[in-house]
Amino acid sequence: MATVTTPPTAENLAERAKTVTLGHDEIQRYSRHLIIPEVGIEGQRKLKAAKVLCIGAGGLGSPVALYLAAAGVGTLGIVEFDTVDFSNLQRQVIHGTEDVGKSKLQSATETIRSINPNVRIEGHPVHLSSENALEIFRGYDLVVDGTDNFPTRYLVNDACVLTGIPNVYASIFRFEGQASVLALPDGPCYRCWYPEPPPPGLVPSCAEGGVLGVLPGIMGLVQSLEAVKLILGIGEPLKNRVLLFDALGMRFRELKLRKNPECPVCGDHPSIHQLIDYQEFCGMRGVEAPAEPEPAGEEITPGELKQWRDRGRDVFVLDVREPHEYQICALPDTMLIPLGDLPQRWRELDSHRPTVVHCRSGARSAKAVRFLQQQGFEKIWNLKGGILAWADEVDPDVPKY
Repeated sequence: MATVTTPPTAENLAERAKTVTLGHDEIQRYSRHLIIPEVGIEGQRKLKAAKVLCIGAGGLGSPVALYLAAAGVGTLGIVEFDTVDFSNLQRQVIHGTEDVGKSKLQSATETIRSINPNVRIEGHPVHLSSENALEIFRGYDLVVDGTDNFPTRYLVNDACVLTGIPNVYASIFRFEGQASVLALPDGPCYRCWYPEPPPPGLVPSCAEGGVLGVLPGIMGLVQSLEAVKLILGIGEPLKNRVLLFDALGMRFRELKLRKNPECPVCGDHPSIHQLIDYQEFCGMRGVEAPAEPEPAGEEITPGELKQWRDRGRDVFVLDVREPHEYQICALPDTMLIPLGDLPQRWRELDSHRPTVVHCRSGARSAKAVRFLQQQGFEKIWNLKGGILAWADEVDPDVPKY
């Protein structure tokens, strides 16, 4: 485990800012900042002296990195190991069509440099883990959490508390977003809000449930604003508050969030003093990736299903996605029964006929297989990887979403 050092304080940031100078081009670039009394030359120097770590260069990380770079934050760290996919482009605005297949870190770096070549970019092309988080966090003034899964959120939270670095948090789903500033002195952390993670599979990811493309832009800008305010030491941060956003109703509201004295990480008598196994903590041990569910019963690969069909084997294919997903793409000769309707409609199926169940990536269909097995279905298989895997392995003309 890495040795924890004292992170830079606001006083240290102010001292570092005194050694920073602004060139003529920077004075022109940041002129609209410089004429604001609350920012001015001193504030812009603080921004240039600041070091902010962005966890992810996806939906939330894209606007965060873009606007912090444009604002003049001197050092941006980016933790990102994924590559750009076509399905990212609907919301991850730091990447372009020409970047598909490219490392997200490389793509983000190129875009940031085109916006502001004065920004220093520190890339961390790794999967954030308990083994490397404290080492990566060391030396940064702020962490902006753009993650989309519970194990990493708890990891980021605990690492921020243990290092004393503020955590600018946000999350998104479909039409709703939430944001807060956590792990501030005397303020709550993520565990004060959610002491225990939800059961695996209860809360669908954006890949399973979808997200309106502009929503991460809005919430990412909230994170960017909070980060800038913390660096400048102005305004009132989202401390002890959770900002909730309803995009369909165009309404913001707040919830109070208090520090839990019994919190195992930031409470009066903490029991967690080092980073733990967060996959195990969230009940996800053995899950290799969000789109690859733990096998339920037997699985069949897209290639095997194609061979069955090519050989004329009698096999029924059940699609348990939502109707709007079915309109995007569908396998031939399938029946659509959304997963939520299956408990009321399963008797429409022939329990004696060999059946393959599929969804987008395999998670919902695994639940459907378990349910149908409880109803007496024996010859039933889950299509491994769902229709996405079918597009990759069998039919590239099937659009991916």
